Amino acid sequence: MSNNKQLEIISLQLPGPKRIRPCIFNDERGFFLECYRQPAYQELGIEERFVQVNHSFSKKGTIRGMHFQNFPGQAKLITVITGRIFDVVVDIRKSLPTFGKWEGVYLDGDTHEQLFIPVGFAHGFCVVSEEAHVLYKVSTIYDPKEEKTFLYNDPSVGIKWPVGAPLLSERDRQAPSFNEALR
Repeated sequence: MSNNKQLEIISLQLPGPKRIRPCIFNDERGFFLECYRQPAYQELGIEERFVQVNHSFSKKGTIRGMHFQNFPGQAKLITVITGRIFDVVVDIRKSLPTFGKWEGVYLDGDTHEQLFIPVGFAHGFCVVSEEAHVLYKVSTIYDPKEEKTFLYNDPSVGIKWPVGAPLLSERDRQAPSFNEALR
């Protein structure tokens, strides 16, 4: 936890990703929260400069993933605007003992918690509510030549998704194995 009164940071088991809990100000009109203020995040050790914001809308049972950018890599800050997702990171840093390990957290539009994912991780999520709007800031501009993916249910990674028969894009359905993608 930081001295910052607006944010609480929660480390995950994998080194690097962080769950961020904002301070929400509720009253009879609704609520207010700061979604992002660079100095506050920098105080928490998140020094990335975000250069692009993406918005996805997905229906229940959709899995988007597992995606990553090769070079120079891409850090992400995930925020669920409406709905609920199971968000997953997989360590793709070959030099670390956590290589190939995964961790998942639930994020939703009620708590407004965020997930910071540093460079060196693949990312994917599954929609567990009827639908979900997800915003994510990224630290490098999307480059289709550097975009990589691996199969969401690769047995060598063993992600335990909360859905049996997911909705997938053709690209995610045809993705290579974890080992093939990381050659």
